[in-house]
Amino acid sequence: MEYIYGPVSSWRLGSSLGIDLLSQRHRICTFDCIYCQLGKGKRFASSRKVYVPTHKIIKELEMVSLPQPINYLTLSGRGEPTLAENLGETITAIKAIRKEPVAVLTNASLITNDKVRAELSLADFVSVKLDASSEESFELLNKPAPGIKFAQIRQGIKQFKKEYGGIFGLQIMFIAQNKDNVSELAELAFELNPDEVQINTPLRPCPIKPLSKEEISMIKGYFKGLNVVSVYDRTPKEIEPINAEDTLRRRGKIEIP
Repeated sequence: MEYIYGPVSSWRLGSSLGIDLLSQRHRICTFDCIYCQLGKGKRFASSRKVYVPTHKIIKELEMVSLPQPINYLTLSGRGEPTLAENLGETITAIKAIRKEPVAVLTNASLITNDKVRAELSLADFVSVKLDASSEESFELLNKPAPGIKFAQIRQGIKQFKKEYGGIFGLQIMFIAQNKDNVSELAELAFELNPDEVQINTPLRPCPIKPLSKEEISMIKGYFKGLNVVSVYDRTPKEIEPINAEDTLRRRGKIEIP
């Protein structure tokens, strides 16, 4: 398989079959986050184009034979999926041949784009990332491509929440560099009012150390009143991927301290 990977055990989505709409050897992203498990960015992008034609994705999906049911078909992979100009077309095509719901994991960098929001709205579950509470922390943590600003992303997420009819998740990656901003991030979460707040810390190998279970438990307390789940709350189930090596290339290995 060139574009399909997994299934994987996702703490956010359960059993998830991954679809990589970028599918390049190197990561293609709008961010170069300091905690990224895929390493430093090789290709930095902020404009959309078709990387993998929709018909190639569908051809592989039609070939997939899974030994057990899955909870979601998830558009993620080696970079930011909204950079794929055929995101909406692909979601529509997937839904025409598969019964499972479709999820998209996005860093929300292009969510100010009307077309991107419309395409994301075709998915059943959209999880957007928001690690920062200011432009300064945004630049430090996420290292965005030129022209991408925190205030625009914040406004774009708010607009998307108004328009979207599916399950809206807000993921926050907590590390030493932003854990002292938890009050401001919780305030943002209450403002956005997602269906689920996903509290994360990097458990896959990367240069940044994860926060402990105790630290994450304290952080969760700031979000009381919202539906909150953390990466430590759910034990990953054993799931046999189609190709273990290819799956690790796109996700990295989970290491729980």
